[in-house]
Amino acid sequence: MMSMPYLAQEDQQQTLEWLHGGTFSVLLDGQATDGQLTVGRFRVGKGEAPPFHLHTREDEVFMLIAGTALLWAGEEEMELGEGGIVYLPRNLPHGYRITSDTADLLMITTPAGIEGMFRHAGRDITTARPDGFAISPEKLAEAADLHGQIIVGPPR
Repeated sequence: MMSMPYLAQEDQQQTLEWLHGGTFSVLLDGQATDGQLTVGRFRVGKGEAPPFHLHTREDEVFMLIAGTALLWAGEEEMELGEGGIVYLPRNLPHGYRITSDTADLLMITTPAGIEGMFRHAGRDITTARPDGFAISPEKLAEAADLHGQIIVGPPR
């Protein structure tokens, strides 16, 4: 099958409510890229930090468009500044914590598929928000498990 170009304007991109009141927008998913890659964008606040985790199925690149963060890759701790980019190969435990008031992160994973985890645990912002909506640790763990993510430990 030949891959085809795919264009998605901002109003065509699915945005999900994610951890700690942040959002994750699915810019390109596996359907759009013939399974080659997923591109997503996080808009999050200070202190946002996913559990320390690793990906068994995909390599990850993320770029800090705006803001600052601490990043852990394996046992190494690094500071990620605005415009900084990092490559995280599959099976390398990693995590981050946002240190600026807000942050805008671009995430690219290859191959595609991780968007399923975000869609499983997150809430599409165009749907009615249930009272007290939150992504429980149990729901996050279930979503991670279904999509080849392994939670190694708590956020750092």
